[in-house]
Amino acid sequence: MTQDPAPRQAACRRRTDCRLCGSADLVEVLKLTPTPPANAFVKAADLGKPQQTFPLDFFLCRACGHLQMLDVVDPALLFEDYVYVSGTSPVFVKHFERYAETVLARTALKPGSLVVDIGSNDGTLLRFFQKAGMKVLGVDPAKAIAAQAAASGIETLPVFFTERLAGELRVQRGPAGAVTANNVFAHADDLKGMVAGVRTLLADDGVFVFEVSYLLDVYTKTLFDTMYHEHLAYHSVKPLKDFFRNNGMELIAAERVDSHGGSLRGTAQLAGGPRRPDPSVEALIAEEAMAGLQTPERLRAFGAKIDGIKASLQRLLKDLKSSGKSVSGFGAPAKATTLMYHFGLGPDLIDFIVDDSPLKQGLYSPGLHIPVTTSQAILDKKPDYLLILAWNFAEPIMAKNKAFSERGGRFIIPLPEVKVL
Repeated sequence: MTQDPAPRQAACRRRTDCRLCGSADLVEVLKLTPTPPANAFVKAADLGKPQQTFPLDFFLCRACGHLQMLDVVDPALLFEDYVYVSGTSPVFVKHFERYAETVLARTALKPGSLVVDIGSNDGTLLRFFQKAGMKVLGVDPAKAIAAQAAASGIETLPVFFTERLAGELRVQRGPAGAVTANNVFAHADDLKGMVAGVRTLLADDGVFVFEVSYLLDVYTKTLFDTMYHEHLAYHSVKPLKDFFRNNGMELIAAERVDSHGGSLRGTAQLAGGPRRPDPSVEALIAEEAMAGLQTPERLRAFGAKIDGIKASLQRLLKDLKSSGKSVSGFGAPAKATTLMYHFGLGPDLIDFIVDDSPLKQGLYSPGLHIPVTTSQAILDKKPDYLLILAWNFAEPIMAKNKAFSERGGRFIIPLPEVKVL
């Protein structure tokens, strides 16, 4: 394992105010093990080079109740050489198909309307809008993935979304009937700037639809592994409602969805827009209040719960290894970096990791440098146990690898509690 022990250097800066309300009344409530960027997979030729780690410290704003990271890693380091693509997961393809259907039903967009997706990745979501007759445009700074999306018929600009870009697009292409942002509205340090861009681009009756990891699910389901450097914000509905109101928009719907173990899909319109807010917004605010999500004590107790799961999994894996059993990982999602570092899961415990994405196969995991392989390695090396690091896809992974279990192999699911199946 090669890494820089100094956690905060030139590629990272620490802000001192809440990115939603601007308050400086911030208190640290959770501290995880520093890691390299979650998707910083390494080629064999670079194994000898040190990988810098950055803090995973989380702060609660006492003024508005927003949970966030204050250490901001250079976005170019995180996103320009991205290796995650949505289209490799049948579960996500189906999720985005239903997502597009829901947005189209809610908005009654007419064929030919413009839909812009911020952080559009390989264009999976936009493809469903395109099939419904919409004009589509993706914006994503991951150059290789943006080029791949464009080659597949989804026009994609390989840049970061900014207010200036939004103004240029409105002049060139007209207003957007819908702007979407999926698992990126938590990625931007300047959320006010992003919303200003959305306001600039939206038609008067347009909607902004976004999906983010939902703090209520993170807390209740122990989804701490979704906490990594790309995700600066850990959203809940109450702070978001106030944030949109203070930035010329209105949150009109808030829905819990299953993606990434538990996410929030929010819908917002321009202030004074034509749609009446539905009861979902206030209903989720009431649930958050009951859970005590805006209290430092509750979030610190969350950290203690995580450490209890860590002790349980480490004890299991060390017992297995000491008895001569072999353990490999399945799935190399970004969140596996947080899980493996905080739980101390290095090459002494995990022999290799299988992942279905060709972009990750043949590489080595961030910092810990465990080899990432194709599923053929399960047949060739015959591990006794597979630790499902992409545990939110445990059911389809186990179904797809039925031959492994039929020959006596067993699956380990690490979260939200340790299970051996």
